[in-house]
Amino acid sequence: MTRKKTLLMVMLLVFSLLMISCSGNAGEIVQESADASTASVKYANQYIDLHLHLDGAITLDIAKSLAKMQNIDLPAESDEELEKLLTVPADCKSLNDFLKCFDLPLSLMQTPEGMSEAVRLVSDNIKNQGVVYAELRFAPQSHTQKGMTQEDAILAALDGLKKTDLKANLILCCMRGEGNEEKNQETLELAKKYLVEDGGVVALDLAGAEALYPTENYRELFAKASEYGVPFTIHAGEAAGADSVALAVEYGAKRIGHGVRSYEKPEVIQLLKEKGVFLEMCPTSNRQTHAIHDMSSYPLIDYLNQGIKVTLNTDDMGIEGTTLADEYRYMEQEFHLTAEQEKILLNNAIDGAFTSDEVKRELRNLLGV
Repeated sequence: MTRKKTLLMVMLLVFSLLMISCSGNAGEIVQESADASTASVKYANQYIDLHLHLDGAITLDIAKSLAKMQNIDLPAESDEELEKLLTVPADCKSLNDFLKCFDLPLSLMQTPEGMSEAVRLVSDNIKNQGVVYAELRFAPQSHTQKGMTQEDAILAALDGLKKTDLKANLILCCMRGEGNEEKNQETLELAKKYLVEDGGVVALDLAGAEALYPTENYRELFAKASEYGVPFTIHAGEAAGADSVALAVEYGAKRIGHGVRSYEKPEVIQLLKEKGVFLEMCPTSNRQTHAIHDMSSYPLIDYLNQGIKVTLNTDDMGIEGTTLADEYRYMEQEFHLTAEQEKILLNNAIDGAFTSDEVKRELRNLLGV
């Protein structure tokens, strides 16, 4: 009996030691799991939007607020109907179809009060979504339907900037089109007049139907902008191909609006790298306008890997039904954007921003990049 008891005690001791060992290993596994979970947390929860159209950022709530303030009757009897008017349809075929969605938002920004309030509301909205710096762009010539001049529209937008806590600047858009050369020239002159380093108008842009009105048509306009010392970005490589991007770079654009189709010509990719030109990429917009027909090959990650200075933006968040946080999550989930790559995107956005070195330092400190 004594031998059996001794054997039993030895067996119990061995079993106890094994359990302790397993418990220790389990603790290590739990810790490893926690570490892996922590590692999977994405970097960005604060953002910079360099490509945001004011009229494209009018959400349902903002539209209702602007309409009420100005006693404008909205052409919809319910929120559902209004949402359909404000957002891109599921069967959107092209950029030209996409551009039709701007009619209603623009109708709400044809007075100084409406313009100023739109800037404030949009700025406050994106600030609440985690945006810490933004450049809001609009075409002054599109806000003259009820008697405002282009200059009135700019002054109203500047007034709106003063009413928001968001750090933001304005980009004035010239428009692709027929017979609006004088209006574009006026926009350029006003950009020169109101140009500041920070806290107002900081750059010029060219927007609109790129496929219908090629970038080549605007050579003289941007030659004059360069002569005036007005920085500019140009929508290119979206509805038209890589040649449009090459022209924009040739004109002196510091940034390219979209530039998604640059991959069509390797020499354009090389040009972007050599010149250090920034791309303002907007994935949801490109998907909806069919700038990229196969989103599985969306080139943002590839561009990053090639050393192109890519940034991530919304374009027209109200029309698209997106936010900049959504854009980051979209790129993470569908294209495996990493935390380190997000840090590069934010650094690129700071480097490419049309703002002062002081503000750039503040943004780096705030974002920890």
